[in-house]
Amino acid sequence: MEERVFKRKIYSKMLEWKNTRNGKTALLIKGARRIGKSTIAEQFAKNEYESYILIDFNKAEQKILDLWNDLNNLNDIFTYLQLHYRVILQNRKSVIIFDEIQQCPKARQAIKYLVQDGRYDYIETGSLISIKKNTQHITIPSEETRLNMYPMDYEEFRWALGDTATIPLLKQQLDARMSVGDALTRTKMRELRLYMMVGGMPQAVNTYLDTTNLSLVDQTKREILELYLEDFQKLDSTGKAELLFKAAPAQLMNNASRFQVSTVLKNDRADSVSEIVAMMKDSMTVNVAYHSNDPNVGMLLSEDVNVYKIFVGDTGLFVTLCFWDKDFTDNIIYNKLLSDKLDANLGYVYENLIAQMLTASGNQLFYYTFPKDPKHNYEIDFLLSRGNKVCPIEVKSSGYKTHASLDEFCKKYASRIGNRYLVYTKDLRKDSETLLVPVYMTPLL
Repeated sequence: MEERVFKRKIYSKMLEWKNTRNGKTALLIKGARRIGKSTIAEQFAKNEYESYILIDFNKAEQKILDLWNDLNNLNDIFTYLQLHYRVILQNRKSVIIFDEIQQCPKARQAIKYLVQDGRYDYIETGSLISIKKNTQHITIPSEETRLNMYPMDYEEFRWALGDTATIPLLKQQLDARMSVGDALTRTKMRELRLYMMVGGMPQAVNTYLDTTNLSLVDQTKREILELYLEDFQKLDSTGKAELLFKAAPAQLMNNASRFQVSTVLKNDRADSVSEIVAMMKDSMTVNVAYHSNDPNVGMLLSEDVNVYKIFVGDTGLFVTLCFWDKDFTDNIIYNKLLSDKLDANLGYVYENLIAQMLTASGNQLFYYTFPKDPKHNYEIDFLLSRGNKVCPIEVKSSGYKTHASLDEFCKKYASRIGNRYLVYTKDLRKDSETLLVPVYMTPLL
């Protein structure tokens, strides 16, 4: 199989760091496993520096790990690295990559002194690196510029397929509030469902480009999910994190107003596993939407950490997790999903996709519920903060008839409302004050 290096948006942010910080900070790229952190770091080093050394702390021999225990003589450290990796480092023209740095906390602590030394640039990559287990015995360096990296977003996926025009053209349509047309919308929704099936993990995208076989793509995704489950087992010996992760699709499918912890862990409540959920969120394998008790611009001030929904960080992985009880996901299932003919309510899959898209666009996830009657609630699926206004989003998995939750929310908080959106599967339209937005335009909101 061909090993491709995909174009990623984070590259421009890395270039901005290099040009503006000029070695005054190290660059820390944080993200889940298998999203392409190591690949983009090495590609950047090859393109933007005269030479580089990549230290993979998953594979490094003990001598490399021990180098960082004593920083009294940096000259000796740099000499050893150059001889070991057979690379000549040049003052202010070379970079050292600390790959999977969570495996060597002392190396991360050394960043403070390496940056002060000033000879070279430093890029750190890592998964689960903010977990207390990995940092409790070291001083976290303040000399870091931190970037979050996510699975390939929808535009990056289209780039991988050779399509650089669709997203800019869709942005023009959205900005002008002009419809795409029903026929084109059906085409664009089919293209989007392909992204839902494959997802944004580079290995899965590479498998699809090589084979166009969705069963083989599914096998690739299962291997990634197995790695995630192994990570959860290592980080949480109780096994609760693994169970919560695997339950995410079922919880969303049940359409409850919150993640029902007691149905997954019989003797637990949401408040008893809040630290585990925070750890899962910090790992960036999941996206967590917290309930905002007072939806306003500063929603962090009113978030309820014990009321939340859990989404899988990559919707391609989410779809595979939905069928985890099968040995493999047959192409028939994928083909039906792709053509929108599977006999199932796909609303929860679209909700996971929208959560992924909003997160990749830099949004924190919040939602809001309020009473409709003694037995039912209105629910706003997502809340965006824009300027001094709140933009509510209601999600529909098909066409729409009403958007009662959105209407009632906008009445309740009229003075706080900016744009109001109903995200659904049809063409761009306006319904009074509500903009009806096709799912594929979500990243542009």
